[in-house]
Amino acid sequence: KDPIERDIVMRLNRVNGNPWGGQTIVVPKDMSSKDHLDYAPFPRAVNPIGKNAVIVFPSELAWAAYDKHGHLVHWGPMSGGKDWCADTQEKCRTVNGMFEVYRKGGGGCKSRKFDGAPMPYCMFFKGGFALHGSNSVPGYHASHGCVRMYTKDAKWLNRHFVTLPKEGGTIVIVGDYY
Repeated sequence: KDPIERDIVMRLNRVNGNPWGGQTIVVPKDMSSKDHLDYAPFPRAVNPIGKNAVIVFPSELAWAAYDKHGHLVHWGPMSGGKDWCADTQEKCRTVNGMFEVYRKGGGGCKSRKFDGAPMPYCMFFKGGFALHGSNSVPGYHASHGCVRMYTKDAKWLNRHFVTLPKEGGTIVIVGDYY
């Protein structure tokens, strides 16, 4: 019932919905003296890039935010592009590489390509690819290529962490980094 503990369990299980019948979930024994960074599947520090960086690890179904000094400041679950999208008859995997966020939108951000699908707190890093909030982070890759994350995480990144090039620029790295 504790919201902090619930958040930790959701992050560890990489989903933001209720468990389905027969699903096994991870629940740590003692969460009372810990925060979500204690459960991060990432190192607490990496070689600094000199800019804030959001590193997306599709293989871990998770992302990490490192400040310009290389310190882990936040992390969360993500869902990237699936191998094949039946509606477009194309591969729709999330692009790999290093990019800079070039445009941000607020809570009302919507897709121009996919019938106005909600993309709250969108942060575009390559063409139509964006980090954005979603009510559906299902624990597997399910998008058309964007990086879905909890809406509260996208809001935090958008408002408090990600900057545009004229403000110093935030790097997005998709794929292995360390």
